[in-house]
Formats: sequence, C-alpha cells, structure tokens
Amino acid sequence: MSADTASGSTAPVAAGPSARRDRLNLLALVSLIAVTAVWGGTFVVVKDVTRAASPMDFLAVRFLMAAAVLMALRPSRVLRLNRRQWRHGVLLGLALGVAYIAQTYGQQYTAASTSGFITGMSVVFTPVIAGLLLRHRISATVLWAVGIATAGLGAMSLHGFAMGPGEGLTLLCALFLALHITGLSEWSVAEDAYALTVVQLGVVGLLCLALGAPDGMDLPADGSFWISVAGLAVVATSAGYLIQTWAQARLPASVVAIVLTLEPVFAGIFGVLVDHDALTARIVVGAALVVGAMCLAEFRSATPAPSP
Repeated sequence: MSADTASGSTAPVAAGPSARRDRLNLLALVSLIAVTAVWGGTFVVVKDVTRAASPMDFLAVRFLMAAAVLMALRPSRVLRLNRRQWRHGVLLGLALGVAYIAQTYGQQYTAASTSGFITGMSVVFTPVIAGLLLRHRISATVLWAVGIATAGLGAMSLHGFAMGPGEGLTLLCALFLALHITGLSEWSVAEDAYALTVVQLGVVGLLCLALGAPDGMDLPADGSFWISVAGLAVVATSAGYLIQTWAQARLPASVVAIVLTLEPVFAGIFGVLVDHDALTARIVVGAALVVGAMCLAEFRSATPAPSP
C-alpha cells in the first residue's frame, strides 16, 4: 500500500515540469508561426506606406512607437537590465536596424513577393554566420544549401547578368537579419525577453531618426497612413518581436529558423492575392529553390538541443 502511494505521489511531480515545458514550447512554436504570417503580410503594407513617407521617417516612427508602447506597459523591466544585457540589446538593435533600412529601401524597387523570398535567405545565412562568429562547424550540407539558395535568388531576381538595386538591398537585409537571429539565439533568456525587446526596438527607432534628421521629418496627416503605422508598430513590431525574443529563449535555434522560412511563403501569398504581383514560372522555381535550401540547411545541419 505504501509503495503504491509513493509511486502515485512521485509520478505527477516528475511529469509536471516536463508537461508544462512541453506546453510552453508548443505555445512558442504556434505563436512564432502566427508572427511569420503577420510579418509576411506587412510586405504589402510597408510598400504602400513608404509611398506616402520617406523610409527613414516611417521606420523611426514605427519603431519608436513600438518601443514606447512596451516601455509604458512595464518600465521596471528595462530599468533592471545590467550593463551586459544593455550591450546585447544595443548590438541586436543595430543589426535589426540595418536590416530594416535595407529592406525598406529595397522594397521600393522590387515586388513584395520577391522581397519576401530574398529576405527568407537569412535562414540560410544564419548557420554560416554562426560558424564564422561562434566557431560552429559549417557542414557540407550547409554549403550545398547556400549554393542552391544562390541559384534560387538568381532565378528570381537577376536581370541578365546584373542584380537590381532592390534585390541587392534586400539581400543585405537578409544578411543582417541572420546576424540578428544568431545573436538572439545566443543572448535571449525568457526572463529578459521583454526588456531586451524594448532596447532593440528603441535602438532601431533612434538609428532611423538620426539618419533621417538631416532632411527633417515630413509625415502625412492622412488618417489611413497613421492607422497603418500604428498597426505595424503595435502588432507586427511590439508584439511580433516580443514573441520572437521570448520564443528563441525556449526553442532550439534550428526550429526557429525553420519556422521563419514560412515568412517569405506568406509574403508571396499576400503579394499575389493583395498586391497583384505576377506569379511567373521564374518566381515559382526560384522560390522553391530558396525554400528548399533553407529547409536543407536547417533540417540536415540541426543538432539535438540540450535539455533545458
């Protein structure tokens, strides 16, 4: 009787933390998929908004508004950060800021679907950058994936033997997004996710504000413009990056990278359905190569994540 009682009392204790961890991991995964859908849809919205305002003015308002919303809700979280955490947040914000600046300018010269797929190459660049900066071994599979992704990029974006300015800027965006993903995987902790998000978004906003200051800030008074900016700031930026920062503290980097491959897929869907982008055979073949390369790089090069 006592043995049965002991057995019955210890099993739930052992299973409880594990079951809770599994639920949180599943929640992080589902939440990150929802974020990629939102981000995929923003390609069309951003392209319209930047016709009414300069990219720097738009980005400064978007990210400063997003940081202010989060800061107002929980200011004590940011005040508790130490010097090391502030440094991490600033570096992550600089990488994200350069990525967004390059992407926003690039979207003025290329279709939303093409921009989305090229941005997705950041998932291929991520293991390469991790190998160079963190001395992770770069496998032959990853090198193959980079070659396939490059072929896909060429199929989608090359015009003759030259790459257009929009594709080149968006490729630069993908490179800095890979830096951001790599750094976030190394430095994100669930308890610091909120404050780290505020610092990142604030740095992006201040960077854009500084770069746009010489020309002055000229924003339209049109209500539809501000509705779009507010939606991008609160939903796609504040909530989106808070979820990503929190999820990367709970999911292996390889899983996060695989989920983020859905963003260019959603961008392509929205680009065709909403922005009426032409769905040519060249776009389909190139996109298939890029997505295939991203999956190859992450599925084949992934290593088992250590137990939390």
